[in-house]
Amino acid sequence: MYEVFLERRAERDLKRLSAKEFHRVIREIKALAENPRPVGRRKIAGSENDWRIRVGDCRVIYELDEKARAVRVMRVRHRREAYR
Repeated sequence: MYEVFLERRAERDLKRLSAKEFHRVIREIKALAENPRPVGRRKIAGSENDWRIRVGDCRVIYELDEKARAVRVMRVRHRREAYR
């Protein structure tokens, strides 16, 4: 079991989502505690521990710390804005 932390930026990003998107994204973020390497995850180029998962049109960008068994959610952005 991993601990999931939300960065302040990710919290702000979540507030901007519609209620339907919010619940879908929260469900996927909670699932990262059980399985931080879900099917369909992708490594973000140019970083060592940064990954992303796709939730509809949103991208959840997170950092995985194996030693501390922690997942730190950095951003939750629309796919057009996620990698800027």
